[in-house]
Amino acid sequence: MNEDKLCFSLKMIKKHINYSLGLSDDKYKITGYELLPMLLESASCNTYIETISNKSDTLYLRCKESLISMMEHAYLNYIKGISNKLELNNKPVTLAFDYTEEDFYGDVQGFDIHGWTGKDAITGHFKFLTCSIISDDIPEKIPLISVPIKIGHYKSQTIIYCLSLIKEYVGEIELILFDRGFYDNDLMFELTKLKYPYLIFVPKRKEYKQLFEELEERKTIFIHDYTFKKDMSTWEGETYLTFLKQIYDPRSEKNYDWIFATNVEKVVLGEMITQYKKRWRIETQFRVQDEARIKCKSTDMKIRYFLFMFEQILQTTWICFYKDEVPFKKFLIELSNTAKKWVKV
Repeated sequence: MNEDKLCFSLKMIKKHINYSLGLSDDKYKITGYELLPMLLESASCNTYIETISNKSDTLYLRCKESLISMMEHAYLNYIKGISNKLELNNKPVTLAFDYTEEDFYGDVQGFDIHGWTGKDAITGHFKFLTCSIISDDIPEKIPLISVPIKIGHYKSQTIIYCLSLIKEYVGEIELILFDRGFYDNDLMFELTKLKYPYLIFVPKRKEYKQLFEELEERKTIFIHDYTFKKDMSTWEGETYLTFLKQIYDPRSEKNYDWIFATNVEKVVLGEMITQYKKRWRIETQFRVQDEARIKCKSTDMKIRYFLFMFEQILQTTWICFYKDEVPFKKFLIELSNTAKKWVKV
């Protein structure tokens, strides 16, 4: 791998650390320059920072002194540079939203840790909502932003917030894909009000079972009127519901009855399943990022979020500039080794 290219990437990632934590050479003895080697080695080895370095307490203190918004905008600053280089703001995009989780093994406390069953000693999860590009004609399928998720979060508000953060870095949003966990009247209403096109996989309910049995066509379209309560008022909206009967799923090698909701007539009349399957690309992104997972025992969301976004910027850098050269793990190892030499110089 080209060492000059790796050094340039290190400079960009160092800036991300400094922006995230509000660090500068004139105010702090330890900045992104000194923190970078231990973070990269922890990511490449999938281990705890404490195992690698004695600077973990300094890093955690700086995270606690920082703000979630600073970490968000540090990553967005990097995405701005990527967008300009790849001209993403001139390209129409398909986006996907999904949640990803990090396991927690201690005592569940506060609003940042979502309780779990205790299976495999996992007592809770830290959750993050990610918005990614998954367009066919854009090879750089990058995560545009991720935000931390608290217990009882307002789903529609969080998604609209993410879209407001990234809208200037991409072109026209042609479609936004969601899995069944996002089928929510309030969300559909807000997306339609703001003219965001969506396609949502609808959970199959008991009342739909008999309807499927009565349907003769493999594809049946209804206009679905819905109501919901919000801010002490009742709101009304409508969406297309498309019932697809006995669709073959290659993942499970079985036939299923599927339902989709959308506010776009063109999507209703087109190849809906082909469109929806693009959403699975965001799951692939999560599996890639897991290869850079930095282990952590902290219950502080700021620390967890900083590490998550650091992992994400590594993934984004690889996708945009190194994916055709080396596998992700090899990239992490080479970047880590270069950082050790770079800091010593």
